[in-house]
Amino acid sequence: MGLSGPIHDFILVFLELGLIFGGLGVVLFTNPIYSAFSLGFVLVCISLFYILSNSPFVAAAQLLIYVGAINVLILFTVMFINGPEYSKGSNLWAVGNGVTSLVSTSIFVFLITFISDTTWYGIIWTTTENQILEQDLISNGEQIGIHLSTDFFLPFELISIILLIALIGAITVARQS
Repeated sequence: MGLSGPIHDFILVFLELGLIFGGLGVVLFTNPIYSAFSLGFVLVCISLFYILSNSPFVAAAQLLIYVGAINVLILFTVMFINGPEYSKGSNLWAVGNGVTSLVSTSIFVFLITFISDTTWYGIIWTTTENQILEQDLISNGEQIGIHLSTDFFLPFELISIILLIALIGAITVARQS
């Protein structure tokens, strides 16, 4: 995207906050459905990062594969878990939770210090050789889009219909339980 520096940084800060709060939601929500929705929010924020870095094909692939498929499968799994039996007898805090919190916090602090010590503005993102390679990648992405909308249109649409039927079936089975 051709955004100026302050606008780009402003959008970047909101995406970073979305990633942090979404990641905390994945970990801290006790309801697995809310946790799965938070994961979907994190994956959408990652795809917006790809859009900001001028990679629209990777952003679309991120949305289709991770948000559209993986997160839906996680929601299918969560729907089949029986809620009251899942939460019975669960201990609020265990020794493993303390060790996990300690390791996670130390990795987080290490990453924050490593990222803050890196000079990001000195990195040259594109050169003439990379621009030539980018043009080849864009044409390959266009070729994939052309094949999906012409040669593979029927299988692509049939897969989306099958996923929709599976989603409706999972909701029906989960409501009957």
